[in-house]
Amino acid sequence: MLHWRGPDDVPADWGRSVVAVGVFDGVHRGHQAVLAAAAGRAAAEGLPMVVVAFDPHPDAVLRGAAPAVLTPPERRDALLAAHGADAVCVLDFTPGFAATPAEDFVRQVLVDLLHAEAAVVGADFRFGAAAAGDVGLLRTLGDKAGLAVDAVPLVADGPAATAVSATLIRERVAAGDVEAAAALLGRPHRVGGVVVRGFARGRDLLGFPTANLDLPPGLAVPADGVYAGRLLHTGPAPGAEDQWPCAISVGTNPTFDGPDRTVEAYALDRDDLELYGAPMAVDFVRRIRGQERFDSVEELITAMDRDVATARRMLAGGSPG
Repeated sequence: MLHWRGPDDVPADWGRSVVAVGVFDGVHRGHQAVLAAAAGRAAAEGLPMVVVAFDPHPDAVLRGAAPAVLTPPERRDALLAAHGADAVCVLDFTPGFAATPAEDFVRQVLVDLLHAEAAVVGADFRFGAAAAGDVGLLRTLGDKAGLAVDAVPLVADGPAATAVSATLIRERVAAGDVEAAAALLGRPHRVGGVVVRGFARGRDLLGFPTANLDLPPGLAVPADGVYAGRLLHTGPAPGAEDQWPCAISVGTNPTFDGPDRTVEAYALDRDDLELYGAPMAVDFVRRIRGQERFDSVEELITAMDRDVATARRMLAGGSPG
């Protein structure tokens, strides 16, 4: 997949294309519907499918604070490629860009830069200065420019028919409801970073060696607690194995009065893995329990034994109890 960081990266001889536009943080089921529609139209017309995304998140400029990130850029781009994108054009969302009139965005980005035959967006798409542009205006401007516009209906979830959105997913992740988040995403929620050395309590004191992830700032991390999930390499694996079922701890280690919030994963029944310095991630599958403070190391070890047994049952498809 091609990756263009701004208009200057787009080849001067780039031809016609079908363009999907959005923030795409999470590449969730709603985004996937937009991508599927764009990929289908592109295939039917024999054209490449280009995704236009933005960095930083528009809220960082429009509201002064970016929301927690569901999918960092590298992960987002990999997911976009998996859903049919031939190229991703990431535009800098600066205050100047935010002030771009809707008409100029259509002409400068969609028509002149990417030579869009069609633009595919979600039904709630907004664009242009003060978010004044909506699907109706996009269609009006498209008619003048020879640009077709496909608006994809929002994807609803559950009996309440709540629209799938990144905001809703962030709420579920923050609450520790990783199963609900996975249902909205269409896959488990993932966080990743480099494995760093911690206090070595897991290996030396507790008997559960853990991979301590140094996470980039701003990620959407589930609520403090213990989870069943999977630990996986996100770079070239040094051996044949690249993922393991695991129990994940999120929190401050209150039994030891830990000062910092950490994400640590224990690969079930493995004490032979050397992962320091490796790029790793955890997929959160199910929540086991909330964070607790124990009165002794022995009580903590007993709880961890239960957690590991519960994680094993959960990941095998069994009930938690």
